[in-house]
Amino acid sequence: MGSVSGAGDQGRDEQLLLSGLRDTGGMTETTARIQAGDTAPDFTLLDQDGAEVTLSGLRGQKVIVYFYPEAGTPGCTTEACDFRDNLNSLKSAGYTVLGVSRDAPAKLKGFVDDQGLNFTLLSDPDSAVHELYAAWGEKKLYGKTVVGVLRSTFVIDEEGVVTLALYNVKATGHVASLRKKLGIDA
Repeated sequence: MGSVSGAGDQGRDEQLLLSGLRDTGGMTETTARIQAGDTAPDFTLLDQDGAEVTLSGLRGQKVIVYFYPEAGTPGCTTEACDFRDNLNSLKSAGYTVLGVSRDAPAKLKGFVDDQGLNFTLLSDPDSAVHELYAAWGEKKLYGKTVVGVLRSTFVIDEEGVVTLALYNVKATGHVASLRKKLGIDA
């Protein structure tokens, strides 16, 4: 189960208000996106092994947090394998990579094992962290408007400040584009 700073019903309402989200009767709607210069919202989620990972526990490190719709689907597999294949250069540049989806830890563990992933995947089953990062909302899918995960990536510096916020990224070629934006040679 995931939590956000100030978790609990009252804390969640306060967190929603502070993060620019609005509760619309069972579905939370984003009103503001995270931008460079914002303090990254803190969270604690379970990883693929069931261990808690807290973003603020990674202070002192640069972190890439990316949100993807579902482990094992073609686009998400492409994106995850792209991070896997580029992890050495990202680590050399000082980055830790965290992937976040709504999948349960057991499904994430299977995805890690099946694809040989070498970075941490986090479970956000109730979408609370997706909502904090405005990575959940309306999107177009095959010409229809649906509500779901907005494929997004955030780069967070050692002090916990967002230095890059990317929304609606494409799975294919995303990591190459990200490396270029970060000045990491291919």
